[in-house]
Amino acid sequence: MFFNLISTKPLKAFSGFIKRRSDQTLRDAVWSLWGEIILADLKNINIMQSQNNQPRVIIIGGGFAGLELAKKLRGTIFDVILFDKQNFHTFQPLLYQVATGGLRIESIAYPFRKIFRKSKNVAFRMEEVMAVHPSRNQIVTASDRLSYDYLVVATGSQSNFFNFTPVQKMLMPLKNSRDALHLRSFILQNFEKANVSADEELREELINVAIVGGGPTGVELAGAIAEMKKYVFPQDFPQMDVEQMRIILFEAAPKLLGPMSEEASEHALKYLKEFGVEVHLNSMVDDYDGKVLKTKDGEVLRTNTVIWTAGVKGAFPDGFPKHCVAPAHRLKVDQFNRLEGFANIYALGDAAAMVDEGLPKGHPMLATVALQQARNLAQNLVKQIKNKSPQPFEYKDKGTMATIGRNRAVVDLPRWKFQGKLAWFVWIFVHIFSLIGFRNKLAALWDWAYNFFTYDRAVQLIITPFERSKNVPHVDSEKTRKQEKVTTE
Repeated sequence: MFFNLISTKPLKAFSGFIKRRSDQTLRDAVWSLWGEIILADLKNINIMQSQNNQPRVIIIGGGFAGLELAKKLRGTIFDVILFDKQNFHTFQPLLYQVATGGLRIESIAYPFRKIFRKSKNVAFRMEEVMAVHPSRNQIVTASDRLSYDYLVVATGSQSNFFNFTPVQKMLMPLKNSRDALHLRSFILQNFEKANVSADEELREELINVAIVGGGPTGVELAGAIAEMKKYVFPQDFPQMDVEQMRIILFEAAPKLLGPMSEEASEHALKYLKEFGVEVHLNSMVDDYDGKVLKTKDGEVLRTNTVIWTAGVKGAFPDGFPKHCVAPAHRLKVDQFNRLEGFANIYALGDAAAMVDEGLPKGHPMLATVALQQARNLAQNLVKQIKNKSPQPFEYKDKGTMATIGRNRAVVDLPRWKFQGKLAWFVWIFVHIFSLIGFRNKLAALWDWAYNFFTYDRAVQLIITPFERSKNVPHVDSEKTRKQEKVTTE
């Protein structure tokens, strides 16, 4: 806190001056004066409070849950402040489309300020919330502290690298827009390098792609990259033998798409194999040094590109007691999404673990869960102000879907499961309808139509070349062997 309030340069200069003085009494007196200055400055910190005496709701995170809650609280009695590190909302389910050149990043991102232009009681601040002080009802940012009447943590999730944390800078995650753009640049850069390399072993390393994790993100990425191999790369790199490229999907579990039905899993495996993707089930990655990937059962793959979709964990600011944290680094909440032990703090979506007998690990980390929890909490906050009883959250499963390249998708609805071309069109309709803004819907539809009719990718640009860290420590293989099987997204 001290270094956020006072510049360190005067302090260093002042310290140097004091050290050069030999008079102990003088040093003690000056340090005492300096302490009084600091104390006076601390007393003048502005703890920002609601200026209109309306109950303040601070929402941390502008993902599906945070944005939905802020929208539902528009026009209510609450003074709402939405915090996010970015100034835009990202439609995360389509990040893999950006990473593989199928969509522009602008098609799946929308500015928060544009969403709330006409909302008098909702404000947005592009700042990271660094810490929470529940006992004081305050949050801390880099610029100040703010008090709240209600706090909602909707910070989503982050990649869980398990025992691969020492080499995580060599892995390519896909959790935000920056990751998607980096991955797109990295794949294209590697092909450009392979195109001019005379070293056969290096070319193999550059064009091979490994994907760790057979959940929806891993499966959809594998299908999209396989489409690039089949339709795009042969046209863009006619001098290369693109057929030498290997796309391998490693999954530690016995099936793909773990949360989905057996039919969906079997069809996803069939579609990936039709595209030439090598799928290794019951296969746990054991080691990676930046060039060679090894599995526990002895598989070895030379590759410069390892995409990590093998697991996620909750993400939230510092300051919450340890007893509030559940497995997978999620915050324990009750049936009203209220944080355990606190009456005015809530957690939503991926950051929340609503554990009961039927859900020992909490609800799945899905957008539909986050949206439904946000809508229920908005209603409960209004009820609370009116001294009415809140409604406990009850998840209504509306279905899950995943696409595996052109004309191939799997859809699980509560009463109907189907696959193939119809599922693919349903997937396109649902995702276009879910995007924010007419321009984004139109842009996505145009890019997909272009891809459908031309068998090409709309965006094959290396805007900012991406460089990985070259300093790679070694993964402890013994620890990895003891690591329990990865839980996919």
